Amino acid sequence: IKSTFEPEQKSRILKADTLMAARVVAVDSATVHTKNSENDLWTPVIDELNAFGENGGTAERSLLIIFFLGFGGGLLALLTPCVWPMIPMTVSFFLKRTKDRKKAIRDAITYGLSIIVIYLVMGLLITGIFGASALNDLSTNAIFNILFFLLLVVFAVSFFGAFELVLPASWTSKLDSKADSTTGILSIFFMSFTLVLVSFSCTGPIIGTLLVQAASMGTAVGPAIGMFGFALALSIPFSVFAIFPNMLQSMPKSGGWLNSVKVVLGFLELALALKFLSVADLAYGWRLLDREAFIVLWIVIFSLLGVYLLGKIKFSHDSEVKYVSVPRLFMAIISFAFAIYMVPGLWGAPLKAISAFAPPLYTQDFNLYKNEVHAAFDDYESGMAYAKKVNKPVMIDFSGFGCVNCRKMEAA
Repeated sequence: IKSTFEPEQKSRILKADTLMAARVVAVDSATVHTKNSENDLWTPVIDELNAFGENGGTAERSLLIIFFLGFGGGLLALLTPCVWPMIPMTVSFFLKRTKDRKKAIRDAITYGLSIIVIYLVMGLLITGIFGASALNDLSTNAIFNILFFLLLVVFAVSFFGAFELVLPASWTSKLDSKADSTTGILSIFFMSFTLVLVSFSCTGPIIGTLLVQAASMGTAVGPAIGMFGFALALSIPFSVFAIFPNMLQSMPKSGGWLNSVKVVLGFLELALALKFLSVADLAYGWRLLDREAFIVLWIVIFSLLGVYLLGKIKFSHDSEVKYVSVPRLFMAIISFAFAIYMVPGLWGAPLKAISAFAPPLYTQDFNLYKNEVHAAFDDYESGMAYAKKVNKPVMIDFSGFGCVNCRKMEAA
């Protein structure tokens, strides 16, 4: 809580062209004296907040972000070794069903909708089980952030090829036989369920990461919205190829490039996992993952990703890279450039591009950057008592260990 300014500083702040980071409300001395009892300090100001008209817009933006994260996850899932080979298999299933083109189109659309319904129900179940407040509590709870960290590390290790996350084979074989034996809409639904189960070893980590991210945004319907975006992206190609089977001929054949997609996702999972460990580290005050340690790990991860894309590192399921393709080269350049961009952060550069993910600057031991703003008081009541004593207005900065927007504002 910032309570006093030097005259020169105050003049310089007032003359700034724009003040976009926050609204500063000045309270006159009479108000401070009359409304500064212990109870009044904690009186809710919900009506005043709603008067600014900003609550709804923020919630809508959060849901939109979750939807696009889910949609992007669905597109990534299409490029994994478990999902890609399922496209020609499911198309052949529909071609055997009927010669009538209209009925084939109807069946293909039903199949796509079935995939969406299955994933959407999964998202709604998660929301129903945990509820609105519980999801937010989970996202800010230090123990659960440690569990999220371990979960994402397991996903990353799985994508690197150490083991496969698979469901019991009996489940998929039973559903597959049901799809063949039944007719009508029921057989299509069983076929879509088979796709969900067969592709679980690749889609499971992506869905898990998506649900963790949806929970961390603290939005009640976040998991359902995220799953809807994921299922929509996953279902569109299956429906389109079922309607136009000849398009399959122009598709690239499955091979080693699909495993490369999994490994790249593994590196990204590993980088994202550190963000959740950082929240727990800040909450408990362990100081195991200070800012410089976090940045060093990210530099190493993205440097290794660039080396992998150039074919210099190989994992167990990788094919021989005879030459570096143009897409791999460009992705390697981006990965190396990002790693080099983070190097000045070891000396305290703000690194605004990753400020929402990295620990705050005050955790860094060696810091040449002196422009970060810190509150004069970390305790609300102490700050208000001092403001009353010196008869000054106050500015309150709300922050939190798991607040990515807070990190971004503090660094800016």
